[in-house]
Amino acid sequence: MTAALLTTSIHSLPLLARGKVRDNYAVGDDRILMVATDRLSAFDVILGEPIPGKGALLTQMALFWFDKLEGIVPNHLTGDAPESVVQPDEIAQVSQRAMLVKRLKPLPIEAVVRGYLAGSGWKEYQESQSVCGVELPAGLKNASKLPEPIFTPATKAEAGEHDENISFKVASAMVGNELANRVRDVSIALYKRAAEYALTKGIIIADTKFEFGLDADGTLTLMDEVLTPDSSRYWPVDGYAEGQNPPSYDKQFVRDWLESVRIDGQPWNKKAPAPAMPAEVGERTAAKYREAFERLAG
Repeated sequence: MTAALLTTSIHSLPLLARGKVRDNYAVGDDRILMVATDRLSAFDVILGEPIPGKGALLTQMALFWFDKLEGIVPNHLTGDAPESVVQPDEIAQVSQRAMLVKRLKPLPIEAVVRGYLAGSGWKEYQESQSVCGVELPAGLKNASKLPEPIFTPATKAEAGEHDENISFKVASAMVGNELANRVRDVSIALYKRAAEYALTKGIIIADTKFEFGLDADGTLTLMDEVLTPDSSRYWPVDGYAEGQNPPSYDKQFVRDWLESVRIDGQPWNKKAPAPAMPAEVGERTAAKYREAFERLAG
């Protein structure tokens, strides 16, 4: 297994930002080199232990989905090779794990689509029979399939903060009604196409989040990662049963472990620093990610 890449050190390009997983570098004024490291975040906290190969896997999965979703909305890929914009001694840091993308004006909302009731959506439904202001039928259970996929936006949090679910009305106030409607319709179309394909491979995409930006002409453009286990809830069809948490191909394994950790007898407070992750938890997570990609891509 290749050595893990926790932090990039590309000296030939200006660093724009280090996110939870990606390090972004400026390539002129109009492009960005996005490099997916092997960092792992859970509950919006970056864990101290990387997962070798995770960044390359996420990047290849995102590229796979960008191809599958072609035609619904433009995406941020330039088609240029990431290796073409770095120095020879930096190629190993970008090979298989980087995308060279258009520089966009990001929208300040996360576009979340839910096809099943899970996570924070299930918690909210139990209290109000709705999710982010979307009324749902009575009698749904944990992991129930929704009658139709729903758009439940969230705010984008600063590093170390938590994304916050918001109503469509609040999202419209943030980006304008026309753009909010377009984001909602496009997000649901993307989810439906992906979910239908995944089912043919034995995988349920319970929910996912998309990110969008506007190009210089104001064209809505799909950006960042798309439909990876970092941004989606993947369940195996053969392990699914309504009313219980299905086994998953995503970060849920790490989240469950973190929920079980006790520090001085108390649950972890979900603030940095995160507890040290045992090697077997990282290995199990990496195996889940690999299995999902191998199923999807064949």
